[in-house]
Amino acid sequence: MKIIYVTRANAYALGQLKRFGHIFLIGAALLLALSSARAADSPFIVDVFKAGLPQSSVVAMAQTHDGYLWLGTLNGLVRFDGNSFTCFNVADTPELPDNKITFLYTDDKDVLWIGTDNARLCAIQDGVLKNFPIGNTGGRVIYARKDEKGGVWFYREEGRRFLHWQDGWLDTNPPVPLELQRQLLRDAYHVVVPWRTGGFWQLENGRAEKWIDGVPATNSLAFPWPSAIVAADFSATIDANIMVACADGDGNLVVSTREGGIYWFDADGGCRHISAREGLSKDFVLSLYFDHEGNLWVGTDGGGLDRVKRKFFTMPSSLPGDVAQSAAEDAHGGVWAAYNLRGLSYWRTNAVSHFDIGNGNKAWSVFVDRQQQIWAGTSGEGLFRFTSGYYFQAVSDVSRIGPQINALFQSRNGTLWVGGQNGLAAAADGQNWNLFSTSDGLPPNAVRALAEDAATNLWIGTDGGGLFQLRAGKISNANAPVNDISCLLTDPDGALWVGTSGHGLAHWQNGKWTRYPASETLVSDIGYLIQDDQKNLWLGSYEGLIRLTLDTNLDGTVKILASREYGTSDGLPAQECSAGAQPAAIRTQDGKLWFPTIAGLVSVNPADVKRNPNPPPVIIESVAIDKIEQKKNRLSSAWNGAITLSPEAEQLKIHFTALNFSAPDQVRFRYQLQGHDKGWTDLGNLREVQIRAADLPPGQFTFCVTACNEDGVWNEAGATLAITVEPPFWRTKTFLIAATLIFLGVLAGVIYLISTAKLKRELRALHQKELIEHERARIARDLHDQLGANLTQVTLLGEMAEMDKDLPQEVEQHAQQICETARETTRSLDEIVWAVNPSNDTLEGLANYACKYAQDYFALANVSFRSELPADLPALPILPEVRHNVFLAFKEAVNNVVKHAQATEARVRLQFEPERFILSVEDNGRGLGDISAKKLRNGLKNMRSRLADVRGEFELSPGPNGGTVARLIVPLKNK
Repeated sequence: MKIIYVTRANAYALGQLKRFGHIFLIGAALLLALSSARAADSPFIVDVFKAGLPQSSVVAMAQTHDGYLWLGTLNGLVRFDGNSFTCFNVADTPELPDNKITFLYTDDKDVLWIGTDNARLCAIQDGVLKNFPIGNTGGRVIYARKDEKGGVWFYREEGRRFLHWQDGWLDTNPPVPLELQRQLLRDAYHVVVPWRTGGFWQLENGRAEKWIDGVPATNSLAFPWPSAIVAADFSATIDANIMVACADGDGNLVVSTREGGIYWFDADGGCRHISAREGLSKDFVLSLYFDHEGNLWVGTDGGGLDRVKRKFFTMPSSLPGDVAQSAAEDAHGGVWAAYNLRGLSYWRTNAVSHFDIGNGNKAWSVFVDRQQQIWAGTSGEGLFRFTSGYYFQAVSDVSRIGPQINALFQSRNGTLWVGGQNGLAAAADGQNWNLFSTSDGLPPNAVRALAEDAATNLWIGTDGGGLFQLRAGKISNANAPVNDISCLLTDPDGALWVGTSGHGLAHWQNGKWTRYPASETLVSDIGYLIQDDQKNLWLGSYEGLIRLTLDTNLDGTVKILASREYGTSDGLPAQECSAGAQPAAIRTQDGKLWFPTIAGLVSVNPADVKRNPNPPPVIIESVAIDKIEQKKNRLSSAWNGAITLSPEAEQLKIHFTALNFSAPDQVRFRYQLQGHDKGWTDLGNLREVQIRAADLPPGQFTFCVTACNEDGVWNEAGATLAITVEPPFWRTKTFLIAATLIFLGVLAGVIYLISTAKLKRELRALHQKELIEHERARIARDLHDQLGANLTQVTLLGEMAEMDKDLPQEVEQHAQQICETARETTRSLDEIVWAVNPSNDTLEGLANYACKYAQDYFALANVSFRSELPADLPALPILPEVRHNVFLAFKEAVNNVVKHAQATEARVRLQFEPERFILSVEDNGRGLGDISAKKLRNGLKNMRSRLADVRGEFELSPGPNGGTVARLIVPLKNK
């Protein structure tokens, strides 16, 4: 389907054609001549991007200041970063007025203007899409141009309707001066095609004329396509065949036509036609755009998006496209090439001759010596020399070094060296050969590479046997840090470069070795080495062709500043380079480098290989936590703001990109999580990082990601994302404060308890001391009250007995009283000793002593006595004060039975309960009688007082059969 209306091209011109009925003039011969060129001869490379587009017709293109390329298709708006497409349509972006995007333009304020097929105009600024009500009159917007005041003029395809944007206001019916109208119309219909430095191309009357500073800069060029000239009423004639026109960064004109393909003019006035035969996905082109890096983007009708860029590498079409192993140049500028299984070819000024060699055409290496003799090594038939009869003749004198000839080299003294499968051969005149093998110091390994240093020492590289040096006629081991030597190169500084078949690159200078890891050279296997005039080092590898930009340190060692890989996207016929032969890559007299690949021999002028100085903009596009995309405005390219990871979060995924359109597959990324990582982590071309949230401690971190372009130019600023990791609740400030307060409270409590316990111990000690003092006082009081009184009484009775010594009856009476007092004194002393003895501080001891006292006392008073004690009385400890007070109260009760009750029978009973015991004394005496009078007696008061001191109770009640019952109720848990 041909989409004519969606281009900026000339709807007006088509109307003029219909009006006047002009017939298109077709320059068939010119078109056929231009379209017959082979894609291999084209100086351009075409890469097609289609997968991921919502629709394959790219109608409009523009690039915003952040670096993104925006595409207008018939099924939505597309944002492109050089690697992948992000699509927007009315379903996911309701603000978009239509899915058919026919116009795109970026103004100086980085506003992306969008025109749609339904004649609507909208704009995106800072991620916000705004629609402008312009009405349907005037049709679609097809052109925009800025003015000197920073405004933007828009032209609509019908009725010469103009719009003007100025200072945030869109005027839908502005006054337009006639001269400005003419300028806008001339620009819209490609009469005038401006370019970035201020010049322009004027396309009129079938010719193109370049203007700079208001004057023609070159002679006009005739259009190389059949023109359809139409007179316009804005003082110009237009070519209705022109669809889109633009100019590259150097001011070279690029035009697409209705006849198909694009025409790219060069500075010398030449023009190349690029069509489907040269790799365009479709011949019908709807849009053209040069990005900031100088790549030409071609929007096709149904073929998607094409990128067109100039080739660095070229391969003469006349040379075979087979596996090339070796190349050599003769004095006439002709190039010999050795092709495995095909023989040899000689190329000179696009004329090629082919030569067979041996029986199998297994050409492996080719060399032209200073006498212009051509030598060829094979991969199975030995060494050959080109003769005057135009055929190659075998050199049998070197057959001992094996049928596989790997290396051909000539030293400065003219000696020709041949490295083979089984050793080394040398001839100063090309006829008398000297052979070197294991007996001369070589290992049994194949000789793969040869080089000569400034001191004329010969370096010999072997396959797995290491590096050797031939010096003063003797071969010795060079003790290199690598063994699998594949190629050697001595540079003008006298240093030796060593390539290996699996261990990368090594460098020797001033007796010091330096190794370069694959992360710097981009490859580990190296097939050949060569240096250009800018001292860049080129490496041929199975993984591609690498250019190393070098610099010398102060100590003389060499460092790699940048590594650049070249492949099919740069014009190489194959990604894989050849290996195993010397010479391989060569530098010819015109300064070009020639490289053998598995798809032929290619050349490049190193001066034409410009280093890309533009660091790629780095943008964080999306952030997901546990696979949940965080909220963001989709129309905004960068993910703005910080993120917070809760304690429950498990995984953080960050997706980013670098805006590189020349070689997006060679962009390399590295990232660092500042505050957590100690250094940078290399990601290669990976555009996503996943971080385990559980590995991050609580705190503030900054995620930084940077990228470099294909030439190793890093964007040092990169992109950053602030990350806050929330602690679990037990690590929050509130919890820590609360826990600290609780800890301090517990600590204070412990200190208080310890201090209180210490104080209590001191109080108990003081109390114990007080008790001891109290007990001592009691003992002293008892001794004074009882023993002292009794002893005083004994003394008085003794004195009275002495006074009545003449009265025998009185003396006898006094003696009886003395005996009675002595017995009373003995009992009192026994009570005191019993009360003081701590071994009696048990319930059992109290019960037994009380019963014994009652038995003795009642026996003297002729009172019948009976005791009732539990059979299994436990040996419970009681306090001495309890024991003493209970016994004295019990003693008082026993005395009352004899003195006041006048009883003839008495019974003592001990009842034991879990929390207390009851000691009771029961008699059959007179009973309570006048109980109120008894309450006033000191004995009962003392008994109650003593029981109260031990938190007990005293009860006095009538007996069941008369008499009185005195109960001493004592708690067992007494403090």
